[in-house]
Amino acid sequence: MKQPSSSRHADLRDANQDRESSLTSRREFLISVAAAGIGTVLPASGLIAQVASGAGPKGGLIDVHSHYSSPNLVAAVGQKRLGAAVAGWVPEKSLEDMDGAGVSTGLLSIAPQGDPFGDPSMAVRLARDCNEYAAKVASDHPGRFGVFAMTPMPNLDGTLKEIEYAFDTLKVDGIGLFTSYGDKWLGDAAFNPVFEELNRRKALVYTHPITANCCKNLLPNIGDGAIEWGTDTTRAITNMIFNGAQARYPNVRMIFSHGGGTMPFLVERFANMAKGAQYAARFPEGFAGAAAKFFYDTAQTANPAAMSALSKVVPISSIVFGTDFPFRNAGEHVKGLKECGVFSADDLQRIRRDNILPFVPRFKA
Repeated sequence: MKQPSSSRHADLRDANQDRESSLTSRREFLISVAAAGIGTVLPASGLIAQVASGAGPKGGLIDVHSHYSSPNLVAAVGQKRLGAAVAGWVPEKSLEDMDGAGVSTGLLSIAPQGDPFGDPSMAVRLARDCNEYAAKVASDHPGRFGVFAMTPMPNLDGTLKEIEYAFDTLKVDGIGLFTSYGDKWLGDAAFNPVFEELNRRKALVYTHPITANCCKNLLPNIGDGAIEWGTDTTRAITNMIFNGAQARYPNVRMIFSHGGGTMPFLVERFANMAKGAQYAARFPEGFAGAAAKFFYDTAQTANPAAMSALSKVVPISSIVFGTDFPFRNAGEHVKGLKECGVFSADDLQRIRRDNILPFVPRFKA
C-alpha cells in the first residue's frame, strides 16, 4: 500500500530532526572533551576553537572530491542502494576527518552509488533538494564546505534551469557531472547546450565516473568502481578532447576524478592518435598539451605508480587534492602523496591548495 503523503512527510521530518540532533550532540561532545583538556583523543590541535566557531585550519588543504547525501536523497533512493557510508553521512563526519588531516575546505558532491538521479521522474526534484541542502551545509559552516551543484542530466532543460538556480541563487562554486549518461559520454554533441552555458559562465566542473549502460556488472564478483569507473573517466576525457568539445568550450575548467582513470597508462595510444592525419592539425601540442588543460584529482590514487604516471603526462599545475570521503579519508591521502616519492614540498603545496584556489577564490581567507 502506498504510504500517505502526510505520513511520508512526517517520517522525513523526523529523520531530519534525528540527523540534526546527532550532529549537535557530536559537536557538544567534542567541545566538552576539548574543554576538559583531553587532547589525546582529538584529531587536531586547536579543535575546540574550530568546532565552536566552524573555522578550519587557515591555508589548509582544499579537497575537491568529498561526498555527501541529503535526507531526501536517502529517503528517495534508499540506504541499501546508496550504501551505508553515504546514507549515514552528516557534516560532522567530514569535519572530524578534515580537521585530523589539516583540510580547511571540502567541496561537496553527490556520489554515483545507486545511480541517484537515474529515475527521470525524480531527478529534477532530487537535484534541487541536494543542491539546497549542500548550500545550507556550506552556509552553516563558513569556509569549511563548498558546493558542486548536481544536475538532472541528461534532462537538458532541467539541467539548464538547475545551473541557473545553482549559480545565481545558491551561489555555488561549480557544477558536478557524471562522466556518462546512459550511452553517451561527456563531449557528446547531445550535451552541447549544457556546455555552451557552462562555457558562458566560465564554470568549474567536477566530474565523477559512473557505470554506463554498456558496462554494468561485467565481472559479477568485481564492483564496477574497481575497474569500470576508471575506464569511464578515460572515455570522457578522450571524448572531450578528440570530439572537439574541449576546444569548443575553452572556458570550462574540468576536474576528472581518480588521477584521470586509466588515461595516464594509455597515453601512448592517445598520443599517436593525436599525431594522425585526422587530428594532427588540431593538436599542435599533442595529446599531452590537450590533457594538461584539465584538472585531475588524487582520490584513490595517492600512490607511487598512479602519481608517477599522471605527473609524467600532465604538469603539477593540473593535479589537485581529492580524498573520496567517506569511502576513503583525508589522512591517508596526505600521507600517500607525501611518501610516494614523486613530489617536492613545493609540488605538494600546489596540489593540496594552490592549483585549485584561483577557481574557488572565496576560500583564500
